[in-house]
Amino acid sequence: MDVTTLNGKAVLVTGAASGIGKATALACARRGARLVICDLDPAGLETTAGEIRAQGCAVMAQPVDVADREAMRAFADAVHAELEAVDLLINNAGVAIGGGFLDTALTDWDWIVSINLMGVVHGCHFFVPAMVRRGRGGHVANVASSAGYVATGELAAYATTKFAVVGLSEALRDELRPQRIGVTAVCPGVINTPITRSARLLGPIATPELRQRMIDLYERRNYTPERVADGILHAVQRNRAVAPISPEAWAMYYLKRLAPGPLAWLWHRAFQRSLRTP
Repeated sequence: MDVTTLNGKAVLVTGAASGIGKATALACARRGARLVICDLDPAGLETTAGEIRAQGCAVMAQPVDVADREAMRAFADAVHAELEAVDLLINNAGVAIGGGFLDTALTDWDWIVSINLMGVVHGCHFFVPAMVRRGRGGHVANVASSAGYVATGELAAYATTKFAVVGLSEALRDELRPQRIGVTAVCPGVINTPITRSARLLGPIATPELRQRMIDLYERRNYTPERVADGILHAVQRNRAVAPISPEAWAMYYLKRLAPGPLAWLWHRAFQRSLRTP
């Protein structure tokens, strides 16, 4: 899909109140897109919508929980009452859990799977069929993570959902190829977003000190959501199947294929080191 200009194109972004979702929505607005955005945070969503309107672009903003099937159905009905179909669907909304499998309760699994996996399924289920019926192609970008191809014990639930998003994206890409709809699994890496403050921490790592260390690490790295947004649009333009974004995401992507054993050891050591109290 050509995204060098998005004039006359409709782009839907979930989780658009902050972070990668907001930055991507604004990047699309700068290219002239008509935006459809949703998030659970009404105030943040309206701020994003105001910034989009300030760029002279139309926007439809609606508070929606992507984990709520009926809410997503109603959202899709409202969107399709105004648009035949969206051209670019960006399933970005997501949450995080830090903790090992033995520390993760079934209620934690219900929560993260409902958002990180089923939120993506809902987005695809309710918006992709209209893209197919319209018959003009398009693109789906599902935001996964570098944890979608490199797992560690301390991110058991999070990695599980992100591996699933990568797998779903690859299967959907194969199915939708004849309809000229591309699908990309986006794997950003260590990005400075609010998710470090909202992530659930479980077990031994559930301390204020370790949360602050995580926040400090991501802030020092300071790979911004705006750079990720540019990377997403570049990946859509090139119709990538899997799109690592930051340098460390690319490094892990290739090491996973060339040296999976050493990568697993290095990633575990790096994660453990990041959790140590100074």
